Amino acid sequence: MYKIAIVGAATLLGKELKDALTESSLAAADFALFDEDEGLGQLDQLGDEVTFVKAVTADAFEHVDFTFFCGSETLTRRFWREALRAGSTVLDLTGALDQETGVLVRSPWVGAQDVAADLFTPAVVPAHPAALALALLMERLQQAAPVRNAAATVLLPASEFGRAAMDELHQQTVNLLSFQTIPRATFDAQSAYNLLSGFGENAKVSMTAIDSRIRRQYSALAGRRLPALAMQTISAPVFHGHGFSIFAELERPVDLSALEDALSGDHVDLVLEETDSPSNLAATGQNDVLVRLRLEPGPRNANESSRVWLLAASDNLRLYAQNAVECALDLRRLRPQGTVQ
Repeated sequence: MYKIAIVGAATLLGKELKDALTESSLAAADFALFDEDEGLGQLDQLGDEVTFVKAVTADAFEHVDFTFFCGSETLTRRFWREALRAGSTVLDLTGALDQETGVLVRSPWVGAQDVAADLFTPAVVPAHPAALALALLMERLQQAAPVRNAAATVLLPASEFGRAAMDELHQQTVNLLSFQTIPRATFDAQSAYNLLSGFGENAKVSMTAIDSRIRRQYSALAGRRLPALAMQTISAPVFHGHGFSIFAELERPVDLSALEDALSGDHVDLVLEETDSPSNLAATGQNDVLVRLRLEPGPRNANESSRVWLLAASDNLRLYAQNAVECALDLRRLRPQGTVQ
């Protein structure tokens, strides 16, 4: 039996991670839940076990095999080395460590990455779900033909920025419909009924930080195998789910059926019906990335082209949690069986 600590257990991502863990082969583990401020003292249940969310301390990681950090970046930076010193494997879902020396950005869903985790890897960052979805789709397209150029617009939901952002989007919507002043404490801008490429100067969340994080982590997954990707991130007035509009130019024309075969497979649900469309609502609760394929018609054949459009959507929190659990299962081979100490 393993012991697993979740730091940031009361966050949106922490709750999704708990569900993913209890649905996995790690469900029998002994869990310890930690958080700060508002999360402290909350009663929680994992499987048949009921436990409380406790404050994080320097000695909280004794005898812990895996520590998932999914709270604030500040909390991760404060305690991740304490977890390492205690002999725990660290998995960082906050993005705080992806530029630390030796820390690897990973996803078992994407083919062989340039560097493999070993006993000397200080920590692993499960890839951001937007970076993961983009890498997965670029990898599948490459199976049909080499990708010459690619560009993506990524639509981010309020849940990307935490519970406070979701609450503010909700309250802004309510206030706008009743002609009242809208709250701006989190976004310092009108997020409801609006598309934004950045927030106000007093915002508590940052589009720039998320944009940079997705770019870094896509590059880490892509390595030298996948194409460089031009990307733009936009905040959308939705609560959950990533949306993607992706354009790719291939080295040679490929027919529609070959592209459909290349895209289909594990973790990708190809939408074929004309009446269906990938959307953040359709993706809710799904483990797969929903994808709709469209070709720019070629000069001779409308079903064959080198110019491809993809519309995709995924459940951002669920995809993140599922990938983190897969990373832990992949790293399990590096740990001794049973109790560590």
